Amino acid sequence: MSYDPVTLEVLRNALQSAAEEMGVVLTRTALSPNIKDRRDCSTAVYTREGFLVAQAEHIPLHLGLMPAVVKAVLHEYPLSLLNEGDAVIINDPYISGSHLPDICIISAVYHQGEPIAIVANLAHHVDVGGAVPGSMSTACREIFQEGIRIPPVKIRAGGRLNHELLKLLSNNVRTAREFYGDIHAQIAANSAGGKRLKEMAEKYGTGMLLKYMREIIAYSERRLRKALSGLPQGTFSFEDYLEGDGLNQDLIKIKTTIETRGDSILVDFTGTSPQAEGPVNAIRGVTLACVYFAVKAVTDPELPSSEGMSRPIEVITPAGTLVNPCFPAPVAHANINTAQRITDVLLGALAKAAPDRVTAAGTGSMSNFTIGGIHPETGAYYSYVETCGGGQGAKCDQDGMDGVHINMTNTRNTPVEVIEMSHPLLVERYGLIPDSGGQGRCRGGLGISREVTILCPGATASISTERSVLSPWGLSGGGEGRRSRCSIKKNGIVESLPGKVTLKVAQYDSLTLETAGGGGFGNPLERDPERVKEDVLDGLVSIGRSKKQPKS
Repeated sequence: MSYDPVTLEVLRNALQSAAEEMGVVLTRTALSPNIKDRRDCSTAVYTREGFLVAQAEHIPLHLGLMPAVVKAVLHEYPLSLLNEGDAVIINDPYISGSHLPDICIISAVYHQGEPIAIVANLAHHVDVGGAVPGSMSTACREIFQEGIRIPPVKIRAGGRLNHELLKLLSNNVRTAREFYGDIHAQIAANSAGGKRLKEMAEKYGTGMLLKYMREIIAYSERRLRKALSGLPQGTFSFEDYLEGDGLNQDLIKIKTTIETRGDSILVDFTGTSPQAEGPVNAIRGVTLACVYFAVKAVTDPELPSSEGMSRPIEVITPAGTLVNPCFPAPVAHANINTAQRITDVLLGALAKAAPDRVTAAGTGSMSNFTIGGIHPETGAYYSYVETCGGGQGAKCDQDGMDGVHINMTNTRNTPVEVIEMSHPLLVERYGLIPDSGGQGRCRGGLGISREVTILCPGATASISTERSVLSPWGLSGGGEGRRSRCSIKKNGIVESLPGKVTLKVAQYDSLTLETAGGGGFGNPLERDPERVKEDVLDGLVSIGRSKKQPKS
């Protein structure tokens, strides 16, 4: 069957634009700052069989695991049971592969009575019930403590919203107003994507649209296979450790062995520690998302993301381990921490095959910062949810970026003004941490410090970060990045906190999270003196640090 490359590219970009427009609708109509300001959400378009064909440039973790969600929903609700105007809601990690705050809405798109595509979006809600505000306790021992689990069920049928279901769900979350608004925004996003797909089917014909959707997937597969063929052939292993599970601080090993096989690749996590008692277990869908991200980043970063990316990659995740736990293991903080460590391990192994294509270790966590309680002015629950960036690891020819999210996430921050307007909180300090990037020919990125004072009594806070024990590693002689730190100030006295903690906080207590910097790349003595001077003048590196060389 012949394909016109120009038409292929036109339709690929049209489908990509539809996914991007879905994201715009979602963020502009959502109520919670976590979605409308931080943009903790993702949108995508799938074939009617559930194969990913186009995705917006949102969160790699979401977009890597959403295909498994769509396929699981279609198994429960095949197209014969999905009509135009239907929408299915789901958040069960053991089906969707994420964690409970990530709620996915999936809709079938029909044109002239025929199904032509699936549209889906996933958004992190600020509360889904559970033991603590924000639904991100670090002390849970089973998933039932983490919040309400939603199996695949229709939230809308024939264009009519299921108000009874929405009432049931909102009655089990603390922030019902935001929940209602964000669910409506998700449904609106799917409607926008469906509208654009119908326009494409009208313009090009349903047959042509379906044919080119399949070809977009085949094109991605061919392109990735070609890129994989360019890697050195062999077996490459690496291991790193997660710093406890929230219940204890014992190190938890993540190990991977990557075997390049011509135009395909095998990724084996045999040797990884058994699943943890605390909430850091990564469902297989999360692990797959990390693998797809790392392989794409190293082989072909501009590769259009689609189902074709997964076909040359075989992944082994032994059941009952940290990277493929068994029900009902808790999972809330796997997205935050374990996903980033899995990615570090994958990049560490790939660095042995292609060192000039890999960054040194970065901040190593999405660094979750959650505070919730009763707002004294309204009497209603509030939930502040933030993930804080840190230092990116340096590359062979590029400094790591300062104060950014890396690898499996790229959300924005919440502006200080929005935090203080929306919640009874005061941001005392927010900025980069000088000297936190690892030294090298190319410098590691700087971490972020944020200090928040709680202005109301009876709040609960959860902090979850990594790299407070094991420093982000450098590459090719580069230095380590500075470790993360957490603390609480009570009555003027500062106490250190572990990297994963859930605790009650009193009025006027202040919490501080300092995220880790990124590792450096190359011999620091080879760094251009002018770049050192610029770092000092910009306040990124102190004069003392600029003169001091890391230990060999």
